[in-house]
Amino acid sequence: MDEIVRAAGGVVWRRGPAGIEVVLVHRPRYDDWSLPKGKLHAGEDDVAGALREVEEETGLRAEAGRELPSTRYQDPRGRPKVVRYFAMRPTGGSLAPAPPETDEVLWLPINEAAARLSYGHDRDVLAACRDRGGTAD
Repeated sequence: MDEIVRAAGGVVWRRGPAGIEVVLVHRPRYDDWSLPKGKLHAGEDDVAGALREVEEETGLRAEAGRELPSTRYQDPRGRPKVVRYFAMRPTGGSLAPAPPETDEVLWLPINEAAARLSYGHDRDVLAACRDRGGTAD
């Protein structure tokens, strides 16, 4: 059996003029829209990895709040992958893509973000955050 690929990420949110907004990233390698996430480094804690990946992919530093549902799926190489997600509030930095990994990063109202996400498992994570009033922290 293949070893499980461990990853972590976040639903970065803020209160905007029209309500809760979240950050989505566009990954040109897959031509998809997703929540910021990535593989953990060897020995890296899930929360630390989630914060690192969010900053690497979005340019935003954040603080982690409540854990959200994890996702499980096969990666493009057919290996089982588990991604742990955390609600996050931005604490610094500035929103910017990180080529070549991300070529677009956006703040979107939560309902618009849900419609733009490419994967159902990401929509499920976002729904869990929304169901908790967006704050989830």
